[in-house]
Amino acid sequence: MSQGIPNAGQPSPAEGSLVRGLAFVAALGGLLFGYDTAVISGAVGAIDHNFIAPRGLSETSADSLSGWAISCALLGCVIGAALAGPMSQKIGRRGGLLVSAILFILSSAGSAYPEFGFLWIGGEGPEALTAFILYRILGGVGIGVASMLSPLYIAEIAPPRQRGQLVTYQQVAIVGGMTLVYFVNWFIASQGDDQWVLSTGWRYMLLSAAIPAVLFFALLMLVPETPRWLVMKGRMDEAKAVLSRLSNDNEARIVLKEIDESLRERTGKLFAFGALVVFVGIMLSVFQQFIGINAVLYYAPLMFQNMGASTDSALLQTIIVGVANIVFTLIALVTVDRWGRKPLLILGGVVMAVSMLSLGFLFNSGNVGTAALIAVVAYIAGFALSWGPVVWVLLAEIFPNAIKGKAMALAVAMQWIANLFVSWSFKVLDGNSTLNAMFNHGFSYWVYGVMSILAALFVWRFVPETKGQSLEAIQHLWKPANEPADAAASTKASPANAL
Repeated sequence: MSQGIPNAGQPSPAEGSLVRGLAFVAALGGLLFGYDTAVISGAVGAIDHNFIAPRGLSETSADSLSGWAISCALLGCVIGAALAGPMSQKIGRRGGLLVSAILFILSSAGSAYPEFGFLWIGGEGPEALTAFILYRILGGVGIGVASMLSPLYIAEIAPPRQRGQLVTYQQVAIVGGMTLVYFVNWFIASQGDDQWVLSTGWRYMLLSAAIPAVLFFALLMLVPETPRWLVMKGRMDEAKAVLSRLSNDNEARIVLKEIDESLRERTGKLFAFGALVVFVGIMLSVFQQFIGINAVLYYAPLMFQNMGASTDSALLQTIIVGVANIVFTLIALVTVDRWGRKPLLILGGVVMAVSMLSLGFLFNSGNVGTAALIAVVAYIAGFALSWGPVVWVLLAEIFPNAIKGKAMALAVAMQWIANLFVSWSFKVLDGNSTLNAMFNHGFSYWVYGVMSILAALFVWRFVPETKGQSLEAIQHLWKPANEPADAAASTKASPANAL
């Protein structure tokens, strides 16, 4: 429901367990998000060996094609995020998540064995690359859908006092999926030598994503649709029944009325509440990627190999990164509703800036031992504590009810476009002989450090604090288009200077 369950009264243990259970199931979309985006890290060498190297391309062309093959799923993510808005309106939040689970299953099987072809497209050896890319894009569509609908589903069934924590389940699941696949990749790689991984092991890595996808699909069959979507479709009795399960009959009647009124309150045009709220949502999404997190996560084994580690050792060090990601995301889970969204984002931006700038200097100086690993772990800790979970919380919160579907779909689509750009460009920058001769693989990390500083400054200037507020109250932080100045002044806080 858009407002969430009211703060009044405490939920019974059964009600609280139900809300947490529903949040857990929805968050499995985040686990698949993390699993599918990170599983490719173990197959980078195999993709280059099987699909790129036999083509005999120039350095720049080979790096560009390799970067595209590795990051192509992100194009699907853009498409999926753009489709998630209208899909969630037509078939519901739960329905959209079911579609994403099916796409995950198809993608994992197809990308593991692309020789079987995609419709009429197939081929052997390097010629199977086209089918591989199409299957990865298909999986990306599933990721894009789940990345929007999982936090939206959770926000619409969560009480305000717990919303930050419950939406953070999404990020816990994302990093849990990433860490799980790091272990899976390492375990599979340990079953043979490097040549076996290049010929066979990489297929098992990609195919393994089908297991959590089947589990996600099965559990989604057991959960209800969100009350807000049911109200939008005029299914008031069903909405009230779900609300009564989440709270009690009296609160259900109150919230049902609030949802109905909020949906009638204002036009659903994208800029009905002014351009600032849309701008803030988009920039939060873009900065979350421009700070370089997915370049680090996707290419972690390559980064550690640049430090001199063997393939097996690089995968093991990647697991250390994954564990740090989980630990500090769990810290965010218990602090986001206590410290607030804004302080965490600023703190994380500062920590990431220091870490990335330091890592760039360490690479540049050739000192890439334990200090470099510490810098990477510190960077991951800063992200996991802040920009990882908190951006998803804010995206699920800040958009007014009347524009939430459109605005969130746009913001998430822009996030994936930024992700695609960063992931593709990292391989090009990190593989450029001229830059490496000058900076020894350090250049891209300096770029991410500067972006982290800019991200912290953006939050300080433009992002309001939403801790503890209902979605109804957050809606009044933004000035609706054409609203008189005195009406805007009566809102609880200004988006530009709220703490």
